[in-house]
Amino acid sequence: MGSDEIVVDARGHRCPVPTLRLRRALERAPAGARVRLLADDPMARIDVPHFAGQVGAAVVEQSEDGGALSFLVAKP
Repeated sequence: MGSDEIVVDARGHRCPVPTLRLRRALERAPAGARVRLLADDPMARIDVPHFAGQVGAAVVEQSEDGGALSFLVAKP
């Protein structure tokens, strides 16, 4: 994780909480910011890319390690 990233840890929460926390972080972040969402809800695999597309953000990195999901989302 880069030091210039805003990290949102939503592990332990179920849909829709991870996406809502990502939305809040993106709203507060300046243009061009990168927000890393950490989640363990399997629905995040679907919800996060769908949400990003709706708000014009881009998922620039997505990974999974033992059920822990990580999404790096760039704000336009």
